[in-house]
Amino acid sequence: MAEELVTYELDGTIAVIGLNRAHKRNSISDDVIPQLRAAVGRAGDEARAGVIFGHGDNFSAGLDLREAAERMASGNAKRRPRGYWHPTFDQIARGPIPFVAGLRGACIGGGLELASAAHVRVADETTYFALPEGQRGIFVGGGGSVRIQRLLGYARMADLMLTGRTLSAAEGERLNLCQYVVPLGEALDKAKALARRIAENTPQSNFAITNGLPRIADLSHDDGLFFESLLAGSTHSPQSIERLQAFVGKTAKPLAIPGKAQDPA
Repeated sequence: MAEELVTYELDGTIAVIGLNRAHKRNSISDDVIPQLRAAVGRAGDEARAGVIFGHGDNFSAGLDLREAAERMASGNAKRRPRGYWHPTFDQIARGPIPFVAGLRGACIGGGLELASAAHVRVADETTYFALPEGQRGIFVGGGGSVRIQRLLGYARMADLMLTGRTLSAAEGERLNLCQYVVPLGEALDKAKALARRIAENTPQSNFAITNGLPRIADLSHDDGLFFESLLAGSTHSPQSIERLQAFVGKTAKPLAIPGKAQDPA
């Protein structure tokens, strides 16, 4: 029986997916990828939103360097196709449901590439971010040159890769690597709470936000506005009418006003 490298739990409307190599700081081996792909696919079929986290004290230390070194050193080692991680991470980033990543400890290299495929990232105060590929003599291979560069910009990402600089959770939030920073051990609970809130949105709106909005960023101004108008029309549904009527009738839950209402998540 294959080792369970990725765990899966359906918790009501959300799927909770865990990297399960705590003894290896959840480094990502070749065998992790197909199990992660299967879990993400299952989540898309069963859930309204997903959570990705790492068992133990780290989210992920990235590529399994021992396995990579053995593969590079031996011509007889198992070879993998180029872009091996891309379909799985794309399934997270542009699949049918939104994902929230709960981060702690190491979120470096390929681990940061995985986290950047999620739509919302929650880091606890122990989280640290790094891209040490330059020091390892390799390059990012999980979509980081696209996703992380769009989060950080070229200058910031080049700095991390060239110098080996490490960022704290607070620095990561300031530089857009995560949207929330919470106390030690609270990232997973916060991620689940956010995923449950996201799952309450209409599927059409969530899909437009996770699949349409990133593509608009790739378009010209005029093409972006045109695509926006198409997306706006495509989100209309019977649920939209019900929700708008609830707002007009003052039965909808009001927005939390900073300083006046406590955010439940």
